[in-house]
Amino acid sequence: MAQTVVWTEIATEDLGAVAEFVARDSTFYAMALVREARASARSLRRFAERGRIVPECGRRELREIFVGAYRLIYQINGRSVVVIAFIHGARDLAGLWERCGGPPVAGA
Repeated sequence: MAQTVVWTEIATEDLGAVAEFVARDSTFYAMALVREARASARSLRRFAERGRIVPECGRRELREIFVGAYRLIYQINGRSVVVIAFIHGARDLAGLWERCGGPPVAGA
């Protein structure tokens, strides 16, 4: 069953910030990273459960896939997949939860 994939404003801003950072050294690699992140997110339309459960939360609907050194974190909500963050793999999720008001709630 195909699902809809939606990026939150925060996740879109995250991806843009990462692209700007990488572009300081290489616009080629920045564009490649953005393409790979978008392709990975699109793949969730058919394979939403392919990502691992986010270990800091342990909730089945909150998952992640890695794109290079970055975590594409998403929530499965029925027939939709919501990309909620695109952050560096070494980053602590506590800061993310503070920015967006806590971990996402299923069905929200």
